[in-house]
Amino acid sequence: MATRNSLYSGRIDKKEPSALDIAVGRIGFRKRFGINEEIYGANERADYFYKVVSGYVRSYTVVEDGRRLIAAFYLPGDIFGLEPTERHLFSAEAIFDAEMLVINRNEVMQSAARENTLARDLWAHVANELHRTQSHLLLLNKSASERVAIFLLEMGDRTRHDRTRHRDEIGLPMSRQDIADYLAVTSETVSRMLTKLENTSAIALRTTRSIVLRDRAGLEQMVI
Repeated sequence: MATRNSLYSGRIDKKEPSALDIAVGRIGFRKRFGINEEIYGANERADYFYKVVSGYVRSYTVVEDGRRLIAAFYLPGDIFGLEPTERHLFSAEAIFDAEMLVINRNEVMQSAARENTLARDLWAHVANELHRTQSHLLLLNKSASERVAIFLLEMGDRTRHDRTRHRDEIGLPMSRQDIADYLAVTSETVSRMLTKLENTSAIALRTTRSIVLRDRAGLEQMVI
């Protein structure tokens, strides 16, 4: 069970389409991106934002010493790139072949000027992304084992509607290096923490891209 002191916020319930989802479906056009293909770059004009139809996306920045820091992963159904400013703060890439809905920001803003519900949804989305960023920064103050546990719990909840998998199985399309760059540790540390969790029967490593959460309660207790 999540607590107020935990960065893990508990299971995410599927909701009915919002006014923003409906507007995106009406205005957006489909575009495909190949593996590791850039969707947009940092500091480019944010004239468009995106909704993941299929595939997975990472947003990231590269710091002065050359290290890549991943800010977020986006899964099917997620909307990303809707910035509070006129330029993108991060770069975004498709992790594997992916399909996106591409939405003209000005068109949505014009619709929001006429539709109060859509306007509220837009600001709620921006606020949620800010909260996601803040939570990620707080995550980086945790121990390596806590970071990995929180990541697994959140990915488990975000992918639990995937009917092709067992309810406790997580598909991780991102590489160990991607996870490491998100958690600000080394890929060796990620592998070591996963092995440690498997040895305690908290998880089962089926493949490098598939993990079973065998003891959710134990993982949640780790991050209190």
